[in-house]
Amino acid sequence: MAGNFWQSSHCNQWVLDNPLLAKNLQTDLEFLSEEEYQKVHIFYASVIQAIGEQLNVRQQVIATATMYFKRVYAMYSLKSIDPLLLGPTCVFLAAKVEESGLITNSKLQVACSTVVKKFGYAFKNQEFRYKTNQILECEFYLLELLDCCLIVYHPYRPLIQYVADLGQEEQLLPLAWKIVNDSLRTNVCLLYPPYLIALACLHMACVISQKDTKHWFAELNVDLDKVLEITQHILKLYDLWKNYDEREQIVAILEKVPKPQLTPPNGHRSLQPVTNA
Repeated sequence: MAGNFWQSSHCNQWVLDNPLLAKNLQTDLEFLSEEEYQKVHIFYASVIQAIGEQLNVRQQVIATATMYFKRVYAMYSLKSIDPLLLGPTCVFLAAKVEESGLITNSKLQVACSTVVKKFGYAFKNQEFRYKTNQILECEFYLLELLDCCLIVYHPYRPLIQYVADLGQEEQLLPLAWKIVNDSLRTNVCLLYPPYLIALACLHMACVISQKDTKHWFAELNVDLDKVLEITQHILKLYDLWKNYDEREQIVAILEKVPKPQLTPPNGHRSLQPVTNA
């Protein structure tokens, strides 16, 4: 495990760029529009959040699971693996990595079944169709797909430090924390270092709360253009949410999602990255 972000696999392997994401997205864009693709990820981020809450794990576990999920689909098509199988698997693995305590097989199965029922409007009231052994098998694939890069750095810690430096924890931290959670519904966690995401979310919280922190931000030795880019990503998410009725739209969108091929023609259960397709 790297002692800091700059020496970590997160920094050296998993801060991606827009051209790579756009290239790997092309397979899924044969079936979905870019907005529909984003809505799929927003939906499954909510599913992961709900599973984590059912299991009573910390928010950091949920954030790590969401990052695993987004990393896989940044490199592979949605048809490579069913998101409904990958989501619980990401939570299961993240709980181990974040040392959140043992999640028993039965507890995981109950949590998944409860969440699928909660989102019955999207899953057409079907039961959770995967067994524990399938989640355990998927975990091995997930480890391989992530290249065993399991340590994830999140914006929460730098955010706490920045807010403490400002001396306005009570006023700003809850709102900025919420914006960080919302940012997991975008690609900023794949594109930017966590400290910049923390600054962007803090800046948004300051603007919303009408706190004058221009002088504090001006003294920072950071690329404020990058902070602005992150802000624009999050604002686009909020704009999308304004006119998005998930209950009305998600069923039709999920029906368009390319389905995974359970048994590849060559008989070997393996996944090929989009970039190699």
